[in-house]
Amino acid sequence: MNMEQHSDLEAIRQLKAQYFRFMDTQQWERWRDCFTPDISACYEGGPRADGDDQPHENWVEGREALVEHVRSMMRGVKSIHQGFMPEIELTSATTARAVWSMFDYLRLPTCNFKGWGHYHEDYVKADGRWKIRKIHLTRLHTEQEWL
Repeated sequence: MNMEQHSDLEAIRQLKAQYFRFMDTQQWERWRDCFTPDISACYEGGPRADGDDQPHENWVEGREALVEHVRSMMRGVKSIHQGFMPEIELTSATTARAVWSMFDYLRLPTCNFKGWGHYHEDYVKADGRWKIRKIHLTRLHTEQEWL
């Protein structure tokens, strides 16, 4: 592996760290900059509105739609997102994919939510900067404590 590839791997790690930090601190304009305009995102098994709801998938297409969707879901929410143990593969000089183990903890007005799973992502490097092009979050286990 050459120095440029090492730099690319570190840039992708930094990008994912920013993704989590900007979401948790609700810096939506900065979070928006983590994505390509044509981002495709699927979040499985997120918090349910009440205990009778079934787990579901949220599919969102496009950067503006994704930012607005997550911003609206995060109103009044305190969150902690953690990503670790990345398996990053550079598939070309300008593309990559990764799987990240994850944990999230959300304090919602109606419940406390904890989730464990994996982010499956695709990345693109444009104008010297890596961006997320595709997200598929799968959860292995969730817990909700209703308030």
